[in-house]
Amino acid sequence: MTSSQPAQAASGSDKPGTALKLAHGFGATAFGIKNNGFDYFLLLFYGTVIGLEPGLVGLALMIALVFDALSDPLVGYWSDNLKSRWGRRHPLMYGAALPVALTYFLLWNPPELGQAGLFFYLTGLSILIRTFITFYETPSSALIPEITSNYEERTSLQSYRLFFGWAGGNLMSVLMFGVLLTGPLGMRDPEAFKTYGIIGSVMMFLAIMVSALGTHSRIPHLHRPKVTAERFGVRRIFREMVETLSEKSFIALFFATILSAIATGLAAALAFLMLNYFWEFSEFQIFIWTCTVFFSALLGALIAPWATRRLGKKKATITLGLLAFSIQPLPVLLRLVDMMPENGDPLLFPLVLGINVIDLALIIAMQAVSFSMIADLVESSQLRTGRRSEGVYYAATTFTRKTTQGLGVLAAGVILSIIAFPEGAAPGTVPADTLWWLGALYAPSLLVLWLGALYCVSRYKIDKAEHEENLRRLAQVEAA
Repeated sequence: MTSSQPAQAASGSDKPGTALKLAHGFGATAFGIKNNGFDYFLLLFYGTVIGLEPGLVGLALMIALVFDALSDPLVGYWSDNLKSRWGRRHPLMYGAALPVALTYFLLWNPPELGQAGLFFYLTGLSILIRTFITFYETPSSALIPEITSNYEERTSLQSYRLFFGWAGGNLMSVLMFGVLLTGPLGMRDPEAFKTYGIIGSVMMFLAIMVSALGTHSRIPHLHRPKVTAERFGVRRIFREMVETLSEKSFIALFFATILSAIATGLAAALAFLMLNYFWEFSEFQIFIWTCTVFFSALLGALIAPWATRRLGKKKATITLGLLAFSIQPLPVLLRLVDMMPENGDPLLFPLVLGINVIDLALIIAMQAVSFSMIADLVESSQLRTGRRSEGVYYAATTFTRKTTQGLGVLAAGVILSIIAFPEGAAPGTVPADTLWWLGALYAPSLLVLWLGALYCVSRYKIDKAEHEENLRRLAQVEAA
């Protein structure tokens, strides 16, 4: 930490430039591409194109999730305590670039194996790609509270990350549906998925390197791990992690992020079922729907800093959430009581699309504000423990965001099993009662999950005044 930083920290006046925000945020493209592949295409590719039993695909993803629960906090702790001439974060960020790209490429280019071989291949690569992406995403996210101590600017930095994360992942969906899957084999074209893997791998490598190089100049101004005479060992690691994560405001955010991650995963897992079967939109309409996500991501990134300045982070998160979750289930609930236009009506698509664009923008803005609240825990924890533990906090957040591939898909599968949704049915042939129950379970499930997340956020205690008081006290400690 340089001598000028305590004064900046006390005032919270430091504001990173746009170029730094762009470089730092662009790195989230890698995480967005990985999430897009796991959320939308991995089950389709291995279960339909390659021929692996879908149940085994789900089991492989759940096993990888268990490994994440163990590896993520350890990577975060390592990121907090690494001593090198390039600081705590950048060696891990640079080191992750090539392994992330290579494992993601291999994931979409499996060799010819039997069921058991494919299962172990998918499980192993899922564990590797999720671990390697943690080696980048956790240190990179942990830079936010180090780049700036300013209460509002931290939300701005997080908004850039979420914009590029959503935009990068959605770009791959547009590429798939608009270009790669338009051949005679359609969704069953193995070459399309191989090309998807190549493009995704190259983009992930570039995103990580641009982010690492673009923030490299900040290394001299970043914090260094505290020198201690205590012996390094497993007992110390877990004692310090438990001490760090016992912060009550963090526990509130942790459970809020888990619930919102499950809701996001559930919505993603059932998205194309709802569009294809519940609303019976055409392929072209679904392509247009996918393209509008870019606009929602941009709008959400603009709303988040504005809401933080006007309301503060906690009130902004709850207000944006209540608006979003009042809007999100409305079209489905109205359809259940026959108050929406019939399928095929020219008014239906623009109406549902418009609602989705606004609702998704509010959800992205809410996520940006709530994720930036993690940054304000760092100084509170530092006063309590004497250590800066950005990596541990952001590792926990990274893990909960990954639960979208596990618990969200599991919840979607439970709903489809309950209503006995027919496999391989063409749009327009599913019984009306089945579709009614799909909507009746889908909308209330999302509503309950999101409202539960907002209740957890309401237990968070650190506002702007307390954050600035924490900065002032830390400045006094530095001066002493």
